[in-house]
Amino acid sequence: MSRRDVSPKQFATRLGLFYGALFVVYGMHVPYMPVWLDWRGLSASEISTIMAAPLFLRVFLTPGVALIADRNGTHRGLLIGLAWLSLVLVLGLSQAETFWPILMLAVALVICNSTIMPLTETLAVSGVRAAGLDYGRMRLWGSLTFIAASFAGGMAVAAYGGGIGVWLIAIGCLVTAIVAHVLPSPMAGSARSARLDVPIWKAAEPRALLAQPAFVMFLLAAGGVPAAHATFMTFGTLIWQSQGLSGTWIGALWAIGVFAEVALFAVSGVLVQRFGVPRLLVLAISASIFRWVVMAMEPGLSVLIPLQMLHGVTYGVSHIAAMHFVHQAVPAHAAGSAQALYSTVATGLAMGFATLLAGWLYTVGGAKSYLAMAVVSFLALMAALRLQHIWHGGLLIAETVADAPATIDNVVVADLAPEPRIGG
Repeated sequence: MSRRDVSPKQFATRLGLFYGALFVVYGMHVPYMPVWLDWRGLSASEISTIMAAPLFLRVFLTPGVALIADRNGTHRGLLIGLAWLSLVLVLGLSQAETFWPILMLAVALVICNSTIMPLTETLAVSGVRAAGLDYGRMRLWGSLTFIAASFAGGMAVAAYGGGIGVWLIAIGCLVTAIVAHVLPSPMAGSARSARLDVPIWKAAEPRALLAQPAFVMFLLAAGGVPAAHATFMTFGTLIWQSQGLSGTWIGALWAIGVFAEVALFAVSGVLVQRFGVPRLLVLAISASIFRWVVMAMEPGLSVLIPLQMLHGVTYGVSHIAAMHFVHQAVPAHAAGSAQALYSTVATGLAMGFATLLAGWLYTVGGAKSYLAMAVVSFLALMAALRLQHIWHGGLLIAETVADAPATIDNVVVADLAPEPRIGG
């Protein structure tokens, strides 16, 4: 049996294994890259610049890579190449000592890893479409390894100091590159774009999606949630260190947050069936507003622990809703483009601006910068409420758009019943 003809169970197992390997990288990078940068002697503004720059630059790279993969079915090959390139880049980063070399290598590393994610999500959605696999149960393996990695990383930083951070990321990149070789190709039955003769920059799929008000509201709502996590993702560990928390407790707090995600992913299909995508977004964003207001008060451990459990709602639920929205509202041939737009235009640009804002506010007010994240969440809430009003299920563009001439005038809005929900 070839990789392309693997059974649904094998497909889910291999993809879950890759999610697990990939999130070892994220479990080390998100909490401890800022710690390593701080250890290198960089300022808060330099750290926020390094963390924000790839979020802007990937807008010009990730969508093109995803569209090529959609057209040619090369998801697996691209994922393997990007995984090995990430390892090379992090090893180079470990030897960099000043701002500009660190900036160039760190940006390239994040762009590689952030391009891996939408390609992997497209593979997962192909399994959902072709075999009815449960997305949440594949994705939760990533959350489990994030828990283990962030907790182990906290212990390592406590024992060896912030200089260990880049080597922790390197371990994750090595594991990911090795495991990438067991990845399956997209499952049979998931469509591929037929317009191979149309240049990428004239492709109809991205423009067709962006012409739909519901998709734009989705980008603003679903993109605003991760953007509101900018202070937490960039300076959360440093804020906790300034409060006197040990590396072990910091690792435990990160682990608690992602453990809550695991619980949500395990029952994601039921949640979407019961509440629907727009309501889940409204719930996640409302919880986000509450979380950042309280975090700005620099609470102690007795409050931080339940706040970290709320991470499963503020981050996990919003991500689940985003993936289900793509499944329900976007036809198969445009799924990669939708994933790339979500990853770059929403979480890229929005997260980039929010990270720069967080860097400036952290320098001025420390933990008070969380209040700005509450404002970002409020703006996302307005978009989610609008999405709830204008989209009630069904495809936003026709399934045949890839076969039409690649001009926006030929896009037909589909008036179809909602597809079966993931996991349902």
